[in-house]
Amino acid sequence: MPETIFSKIIDRTVPAKIVFEDDLCLAFHDISPQAPVHVLVIPKKPIESLAHASGDDAGLLGHLLSTASQIARDLGLAEGYRVVINTGSEGGQSVDHLHLHLLGGRSLSWPPG
Repeated sequence: MPETIFSKIIDRTVPAKIVFEDDLCLAFHDISPQAPVHVLVIPKKPIESLAHASGDDAGLLGHLLSTASQIARDLGLAEGYRVVINTGSEGGQSVDHLHLHLLGGRSLSWPPG
């Protein structure tokens, strides 16, 4: 997979406001937030998109979701939040590295897009 802004954040060649890190993933504040809280949760394993994840990635995908849930609690999003995974250009994905958007801190309307 080609190098992306997210791989540069993982290897610390691009700075980010990191809120969580473990062996499997990294979470940081989005530089163009769409809500008062907008955190990206990314796997350290380079996976281009959700469409490129395999059955072998099921544990990692679950870990990303549980990490997003924990970060939401840590950031005080008790009233609710949204987790979004954009996939492909038509799905709004702008960086070819799987990532979850954790959005909260305000009422979020539906439909989103």
